[in-house]
Amino acid sequence: MLSIGSIVIRVDNLERQMRFWQAALGYEPRYAPDGDFVILAPPDGVGTCISLDRVPAAVQVPPRLHLDLYTDTQGAEVQRLLALGATRVEWSKRPADADYVILADPEGNRFCVVDTGRPENSAENP
Repeated sequence: MLSIGSIVIRVDNLERQMRFWQAALGYEPRYAPDGDFVILAPPDGVGTCISLDRVPAAVQVPPRLHLDLYTDTQGAEVQRLLALGATRVEWSKRPADADYVILADPEGNRFCVVDTGRPENSAENP
């Protein structure tokens, strides 16, 4: 049986991206960065880690893979992430009633903030 231990994001500036993702998710380094790589883990140790790997690579648009971050306070979280350095990404195919907002981290890696507070996304509505 396999499980996802870490999702790796390629970055140019490890320190800046580490500060962003730590503040965004509340994660902490599992160990001190070695200069090119760091694993950020949930503080309670439960859940999927985010690893940052300093490797020069162009951001692909649209991305082949992105993170969906779940919250029941979408508006507040989007504003908090924007204040941390994220940017809003407009996409012409996004439905007007979409339950997600597309953002990009400071280096352009896209992720979505999904509103789990909507009735159609609640645990009571499988």
